[in-house]
Amino acid sequence: MRTKIIAVNAIILAIVGLLAFVVVRQTLAGSLNNSTVLTARARQDATTAAARLQLEALQLERWLAVKAQEPSTQEVLSRSTAEARGDAATSVCDRLVTDAKSMGTAPALVLVVDAGGRVVGRNGSTLSRGDDVGTLYPALKAALAKGASGSDVWLNPARNDQYVVSYAPIRDTAGKVVGEVVLGVTLTDQLSRVAEGTSGQALVLALSSGNDAKPAASKATSDDAKKKIEESGMALAKGAMTSGHATSGDAGGLTAAAVPLETLGDGHRAALIAAAPAALVEGTDSIPFSILGVIVLGIVMVVAAGWMLGTYISQPIATLEEGLLAIINGQNDKRFNLEHPDLGGLAFRIDQLLNKLMGIEEDTTDAEGRVSNSSIVPAPTFRDLEDRQPDPTNDPAYALRLANEAPETYYARIYAEYITAKKALGEATDHITEETFRTRIQGMERDASQKHGRPVRYHVKPSGKEVVLLAVPLS
Repeated sequence: MRTKIIAVNAIILAIVGLLAFVVVRQTLAGSLNNSTVLTARARQDATTAAARLQLEALQLERWLAVKAQEPSTQEVLSRSTAEARGDAATSVCDRLVTDAKSMGTAPALVLVVDAGGRVVGRNGSTLSRGDDVGTLYPALKAALAKGASGSDVWLNPARNDQYVVSYAPIRDTAGKVVGEVVLGVTLTDQLSRVAEGTSGQALVLALSSGNDAKPAASKATSDDAKKKIEESGMALAKGAMTSGHATSGDAGGLTAAAVPLETLGDGHRAALIAAAPAALVEGTDSIPFSILGVIVLGIVMVVAAGWMLGTYISQPIATLEEGLLAIINGQNDKRFNLEHPDLGGLAFRIDQLLNKLMGIEEDTTDAEGRVSNSSIVPAPTFRDLEDRQPDPTNDPAYALRLANEAPETYYARIYAEYITAKKALGEATDHITEETFRTRIQGMERDASQKHGRPVRYHVKPSGKEVVLLAVPLS
């Protein structure tokens, strides 16, 4: 029984749990891994990151435009010798680094270039003086020619350049453009700032390279994401640079989008690629599997509960089965007297049925030998002299005669009276042997003696259509 209880409940629990697992997993996959939603998320992330990067570059342009018109900056290019101009330029560049840090920017490079695009001086070093950066970076040359400010991406492994730069023109007192002041932040630092200020997802900055694009810098949440974008996302970047509009698509299994950086260089030089997360909500992949853990816990609880429930039911059933088998094998005095919240009533009815079949009256007297009102039988239909005699259970003289009667005589007499009364009712008595009857009467006497606290013998009395045995407490 335990096995059946456990098996049925465990199977039901497993089926319901697995259905919940499948439904939750499919629902989460459909909602959180939706390609349309992920594409929109990638476009939003790329657009937001590109806007922030360009905004910060524009803010630096405006800040540099103010600094470029300060007298100390204008005087740099009016010095008489190249060395004097270089030293003055380095001093101004160092001061600009300090000022920029106070506003939350950490520039790695500050230059002063002349009208021809050559470096006059840089921060913290005398290196690079005389380098023709105007030729290396045409956008700077164009800005000098126009007398305009601008921003660009400088990438030159030979010079170890890897910056997002902003620049503003330096004018003399007559308003003529005499040079530019350039401020650069490393690409890695700038992408990290942008990522932290936006979605926090993977970002890759790509530069145009002929008919293709190449990665310049990246801020990825993992090496795997970085590798996938750098290998498969360059086509998206080139498409964005060429069209001037955002593009999106697959990048090695990631959903990515590229947005052109139109304010950097000539507007077709750089693009920013952003990848959407693998799922819109992190950690959702483990949610369905937690259901499997709950299923396992539930099965363990079912086993424990099934074992206890099986024991609760099987033990009294085993007791009833053993008792009935004993009765079948001839132990006719066997009774159950089983106390059980659910099966106790059944055992009581079985005891009643056995007493009925054996023709034995249930003992309905109280501890003092008084007969309960509920045990009074209705007017009998089988009438003989015994029915109209006084109740012997309350007759001291009759009790004394029973006590003085020899056991063998007593048991033989009441057996004969019992059989005679049964036959008078037309009932079969062949199955009732004297030995069985005596064993049953002796068992009843022991039980009644414990109840009354004194010896008990029985009196046979026909009552209606049945024969009852009345307990007579002895003096």
